[in-house]
Amino acid sequence: MRLCSFSSNNLSSSVVAQSVGQLISDLKRQGKKIVLTSGTFDLFHIGHAQYLQKAKDLGDVLIVGLDSDAKVKKRKGPDRPIVSEDERSAILSFVRPVDFIVLKDLEDGPMELIKTVKPDILVISKTTKHSNEKVDKMRSFCGHIHVLEAQSTTSTTAKVRRLFVDGAKKFAENLAPKLEKLLQEEIHNL
Repeated sequence: MRLCSFSSNNLSSSVVAQSVGQLISDLKRQGKKIVLTSGTFDLFHIGHAQYLQKAKDLGDVLIVGLDSDAKVKKRKGPDRPIVSEDERSAILSFVRPVDFIVLKDLEDGPMELIKTVKPDILVISKTTKHSNEKVDKMRSFCGHIHVLEAQSTTSTTAKVRRLFVDGAKKFAENLAPKLEKLLQEEIHNL
């Protein structure tokens, strides 16, 4: 877990942290209501922006846990993420509601950031599958869990899948006549 960056959106410039733990201590000492959410944020789209704004509206400070490239590859497959963690972090740093970004490394346990931050509000997406046991465990580390509906009609995973399927279909459509012609020429040459 590494603190990537922060912007001073709505925060006093005196907030300077050497680590995530120190950051949280400083924010709590200032009496800030801390909201935490996490995600991949690959191929950032309007649904992501709306989700982050709704999360920020729940408190004073929005901390975003960003899945590292290695963590995304393990969960979503070798072709993901499309956008590197450095670029995804940079994009998030320009999104107004986001105050702090913490990179979640592969070796970080699934609850590590939640345990460290102990947010007043943990925001999770309704589209992410969480067992009741996992939600109960998350709840033990935070004041409240707020479940947000999907903010767009499609997901990045669905968009990537569609690009691959459409690309494969076009490739096959272009290749089939060429293969047929090549086979006919080879048969004719026999």
